[in-house]
Amino acid sequence: MREEEKFFLNVKKSITDKIWVDRLNSEMARNAKTIAQTSNLSEIVGRILAARMVKPHEAEIFLTPTIRDLMPDPSSITDLDNLVAYLASAIINKEKIALFGDYDVDGACSVALMERYLRHFNMDVITHIPDRIFEGYGPNKAAIDNFVKQGVKLIISLDCGTTSSDVIKYAKNLGADFLVIDHHLSDGDLPPADAIANPNRLDDISSLGYLSAAGVCFMVLVGLNRYLRMKGETNLPDLMRFIDLVALATICDIVPLKGLNRAFVQRGIELMRNGTNIGIRALSLAARIGGAINPYHLAFLIGPRINAGGRIGDASLGARLLALDNEDEATKIAAQLNQLNIERQHIENEALKEAVEAANAEIGSGEGPSILVLASENWHPGIVGLLASRLRERFFRPAFAISIAKNDKALGSARSIAGVDLGSAVIKAVQAGIIEKGGGHAMAAGISLTRSQIGEFRKFIIEQLASQVEAATRSEYIKIDAAITARAANIDFIKQIERAGPFGAGNPPPIFAFPAHRVRFAKIVGEGRHVRFSLYCGDGAKIDAIAFQSADNELGQAILAAQNNRAIHIVGSLDINHWNGREIVQLRAIDAAWG
Repeated sequence: MREEEKFFLNVKKSITDKIWVDRLNSEMARNAKTIAQTSNLSEIVGRILAARMVKPHEAEIFLTPTIRDLMPDPSSITDLDNLVAYLASAIINKEKIALFGDYDVDGACSVALMERYLRHFNMDVITHIPDRIFEGYGPNKAAIDNFVKQGVKLIISLDCGTTSSDVIKYAKNLGADFLVIDHHLSDGDLPPADAIANPNRLDDISSLGYLSAAGVCFMVLVGLNRYLRMKGETNLPDLMRFIDLVALATICDIVPLKGLNRAFVQRGIELMRNGTNIGIRALSLAARIGGAINPYHLAFLIGPRINAGGRIGDASLGARLLALDNEDEATKIAAQLNQLNIERQHIENEALKEAVEAANAEIGSGEGPSILVLASENWHPGIVGLLASRLRERFFRPAFAISIAKNDKALGSARSIAGVDLGSAVIKAVQAGIIEKGGGHAMAAGISLTRSQIGEFRKFIIEQLASQVEAATRSEYIKIDAAITARAANIDFIKQIERAGPFGAGNPPPIFAFPAHRVRFAKIVGEGRHVRFSLYCGDGAKIDAIAFQSADNELGQAILAAQNNRAIHIVGSLDINHWNGREIVQLRAIDAAWG
């Protein structure tokens, strides 16, 4: 524990073995008071801003980020101008263009964004999203052959391609131009594409590496509009109509919500609330979202449905839906994705039971390995990313979940914790010949390998990242923004703190402590996965609460045990739950300690 950090509510060991600390040190506390006084904000909003390193003079622009104010020169991204010139030439000459995207939300949004732009010029565009199981991540030769057979002159890979040297060389040898729009880490040796716009390539100094692939794609289109305008073109697409796609990708790809990304999300959510994109609107209805769309809905309701196609169904469904202008077709695809998501949830629940048992066996009674690398023949390859995420959350360490096929080929996905760079370590494993294929970014990665390589990979990745994991997990903290009561947690309060949003990666949602409250009406819900309850303060006021994925762990059991019993401290984040036309404040509990 650092000297400037203070125990919150004197909790040195919570029910889940966490240390509770005040998110604000003494300097931040002083800044919080200044922000509140000079910006006419409540003290708690001042604390939230100060804890996120916002200085008093920066408060106004932080609270009202605009794309106009934060938009950098697109040309600052290395090779973007060259890429724009190729694209502009293809548009002017009416060349046939192929779009190759990744099978996740960011890939789907990037492809839909580019397709919508090109359709404005009545371009002949074909798209391909690879099958996760049979094709794997990134461009492949079979897809290239199909493009060339259909007369494609220009291929654009979106949210992939940075490490696809062999396939891009193959496409070039067949006479196709190849452009890469991506944000994944580069291993240093770039492929022989005609242009690569990726702010995470080693020679890029734009400082825009925090953008999603859709964010990079949007920057390309800003540069392209400017280029075409200089060439005399006047009938140009209104790019602001596409910001909802960038916002969706930004939230779902868990890139940092800072700078331009915050402006993308704020503006994009405004468009979603107006129903601008028919596909997003159809998915919102399928997911039964009540009230105004918010970042939580994107991350946990809309995003998973788009991903469901790529995980266990038709990988192209998400990109097709987001590019549609036909409401009837959008409704049909949204219903398909919704059903696939229900099936995905059942598959995930069964696999998670096995994964947790395997992790517990590997950890045993001690601390266990610094990184979990688990594999099974029983896991569907489409849900290994979700398993990795659940394992990371449950055991607070980076986790790899690997699905082994009958032919001994294996596909894995990984999720990290703050301070541990998975993407770089995976790229090193590829360079060392330990695994066949892999890549990603700091917080998430994907790998392709064989059954026989798993043991060596496990040893390598633990050696590479052990020191980072030790530093990140030396003490497991929960950083708390403020203590409040159930009485204070009302709708007006939530709307005040929402001004500091959108919240997510890089701008974490405020965590509030509810000291010495009492639990009532606790019950297990959601097919035995969650615990729902009411939390009462001393004056009788209550707040509805839920602890997700807690029914079989220490947190859920403590909440159930506290019912009508002793007082308990609860910490979590707040949001507004819309039910039957009513707005109800809800606490998402993440930890507890006995009062």
